[in-house]
Amino acid sequence: MSSKNTSLLTRLKNYCTHAFAVSPPESAITEDDEVLAEKAAAFIVRRRLTAPAIMLLETGRPFNYIGSQLLTFLSPFVSIIFSSTAEFDRFTRFLEKRESIPCLIRHIETLENKNHG
Repeated sequence: MSSKNTSLLTRLKNYCTHAFAVSPPESAITEDDEVLAEKAAAFIVRRRLTAPAIMLLETGRPFNYIGSQLLTFLSPFVSIIFSSTAEFDRFTRFLEKRESIPCLIRHIETLENKNHG
């Protein structure tokens, strides 16, 4: 009976290991991602939407992957910010990364302090 419990415990441990896995290291922010974040931040700061944008980004941080999928749905309207669909697709993939929201917020705050600081 003891070996059966150990087996169950081992299976549970293996299941939980995969269930709570974090993103792989290749999801790090690249130089291209930084450029896209800078462009989006400039759009936000130019329109004086810094406070609402940061509040929205911080509130929705746990849902950034879902948000990136929502952007795909709203793609016809995003041409206001991005000049090409390839750039928009790169931005959508950028938002799928765990560190994208802090990166975007950092760029928004830097531009806001530089322009209106």
